[in-house]
Amino acid sequence: MSESATTMGRDEPLFLAFLNQHDDHDWRRVVNSLLPSIHEVDRAATEIWFYFFPLALLHALEQSDEPERLISKLSLSGKYLLKEQIDSSHEFFYGHRFWAQVKGAVATLAGSTSAPVSLDLATQIKDVADKVSSELNVDASLVVGITAVAFMTLQQTGAIAFKASPGTVSKQLNKSPQQILRDRAADDRQGLFSLFQPDKIFSITFNENNPDAKFRLINTQHLTTAAASDKRDHYSRDPRCVVGEGPIPVECRSAACGTCWIGILGGNDKVSDVGELEWRKIRDFGYIDTDEPRPIIRLACQTQAYGNISIVIPPWNGVFGRFLRAQQDTTEEHNPAV
Repeated sequence: MSESATTMGRDEPLFLAFLNQHDDHDWRRVVNSLLPSIHEVDRAATEIWFYFFPLALLHALEQSDEPERLISKLSLSGKYLLKEQIDSSHEFFYGHRFWAQVKGAVATLAGSTSAPVSLDLATQIKDVADKVSSELNVDASLVVGITAVAFMTLQQTGAIAFKASPGTVSKQLNKSPQQILRDRAADDRQGLFSLFQPDKIFSITFNENNPDAKFRLINTQHLTTAAASDKRDHYSRDPRCVVGEGPIPVECRSAACGTCWIGILGGNDKVSDVGELEWRKIRDFGYIDTDEPRPIIRLACQTQAYGNISIVIPPWNGVFGRFLRAQQDTTEEHNPAV
């Protein structure tokens, strides 16, 4: 485990001291170990959420002598701090509906001075999920992902802010996990004359809890190009959105700004592979570092779709990857043993 940048006082509860020993690399291993225990409906959502809210970004801001200058340097825009969205950052989870109960259980653990810290983090997450699912009489696999989110949210916001949030749950559609998975897998019907149509039309969902949160895409279009056909007022919901350009924040459409990053909840088998430009730029922005041909984090301006897909739009954007690498190089230079 790696030492957290968060200062730990002598009177800090034992569990929080244990939790603060974990960094993003530790959490990546924890999430990967949990994935088989997470229901398919929230498996991608869990991975996406942890890419949306990296600890390293919070630590960089906490350690900076001039955080406002760093925010400008990293071109941070939107809501990048979890403390501003404790109850809402995970609305795209099916398990969001269990948030109040999960949050209560984790808050109780946070105040404990005798938490079983001899257990590894993944085991503790599953133990809390088992307890909450038993009380709610639901399958534990539906609770594991949102419980992992609660643990990380506690680590990033601290016990006082975490406990103070009301635990409000946004309205969820009355669908079973199986219905949601079927909806993600299905494509729009093309009609009787589809064989004579040169371009098929598909739907891109950007909020599964809102039946109107969709825009149309012509087969093989890039997501931002298709989104621009949606002329509704998205700026009022998210000031990062450009008026007349749709629900995905976008500034350049050439992978230069990084504004249009998204997570793919469903239909990842119906999008184009990552090209060389996107592969390089997405690392520069710090959003994901992977060799997968179709990762769940993408730049929408570089991603083509060949069917219906469901996406999640993160609440912030910036350029963080190069900063992280520079920090790592400095650390290694001063401490070759790292």
